[in-house]
Amino acid sequence: MDAETGTDARGVAGERGQLLNVAYRLLGSLTEAEDAVQEAYTRWYGLAPARRAAVQAPGAWLTTVTARVCLDVLGSARARRERYVGTWLPEPLPGVPDAADAADPAARIVLDESVSMAFLVVLEAMTPAERVAFVLHDVFRYPFAEIAGVLGRSAAACRQLASSGRRRLGAARSAGPVPLADRAAVVRHVKEAWESRDIPALVGLLDPAAVMTADGGGLAGAALHPVEGAAGIARYMVAIADRAPGLSLRLCDVNGLPGLAASQGGAVRTVAAFELDAGRVARIWVIRNPEKLGPWVRGAEE
Repeated sequence: MDAETGTDARGVAGERGQLLNVAYRLLGSLTEAEDAVQEAYTRWYGLAPARRAAVQAPGAWLTTVTARVCLDVLGSARARRERYVGTWLPEPLPGVPDAADAADPAARIVLDESVSMAFLVVLEAMTPAERVAFVLHDVFRYPFAEIAGVLGRSAAACRQLASSGRRRLGAARSAGPVPLADRAAVVRHVKEAWESRDIPALVGLLDPAAVMTADGGGLAGAALHPVEGAAGIARYMVAIADRAPGLSLRLCDVNGLPGLAASQGGAVRTVAAFELDAGRVARIWVIRNPEKLGPWVRGAEE
C-alpha cells in the first residue's frame, strides 16, 4: 500500500505554485517551467513509497529536484539559443485577473520585480550556476547550504556565485525606480503616439540611446538585431503599424509592469515590455514569437 496519505498527497500537490515560481525565474519560459515541475513530480512519484515516507520535507525535496532539472535545461539552452533565429527573449506573462483560473500556470506566478522583463533579461546574461545560486538565495531566500546540494558545490562557492549574479544585476539597473503611475503614463503616451504615427512625439518619449529588441523566433516578422536610437526606433514602430492594417493596441500588465499588447484579427500578435530611465523609455522588448504568447491567447479567449 502507498505510504503517502491523502493529506500528504494534497500537501505535495500544493507545492506546485511555488515550484512554478522558482522554475519560471530560472528558465524565463513558462512552458519549460511547467515541464521542469512535471519532471520533479514524476521523480517524486517514482520513488518507492517507503522512500517518499522517509522524506521529512517533501517541498524542499521537490524544490531541489526542480532546480536541478532547471540547471540541466539552462546548460542545454545555451546551445539551442545559438541556433535561435534572432534574439531570444523571456516568455512574457500577462497580468492575472482576480477571477483567473487557478489551474492556469500563468495565474500561479507571483508578479513582482523578480519577473520583470528587465530582471529576466539580466538573468539570461548569468551563467547557469550563477542564475540558480542568485535566484534561490536572493529571490527565494534559500540558505547556501541547501543551494550547495543543488549545484554540487560548497556553500562558500555558492555564495560567490550569488554575489557575482548580484553584481551583474547592479550594473544593469537604470538610474532608479520609477513609480508605477509614472510608468503607466509614459506607456500610455507611447501607445497614443504610436497609434497616431507621430514620430516626433515618439522620439520625445524615448531616451536618445534607447534600444529595442525583438523576438520573432523565425516564426513571426521581427528585427533580427536590436534597433538603436530614439529616431530609429520611432521610425521602426511607425513602419510596423503601417504594414499591419487593423492593428489594435491596448495597455496591459506585462510581467507585473505597464506594457502593451497588439492584436490583429482578434488575436494577440505582439507583446511589448518597457524599461524607463529618468522618465523616458530606455529599453523596449518586443515578443512576437507565437510559441511564447500562449497565456495571452488563452486570456483573449476567456
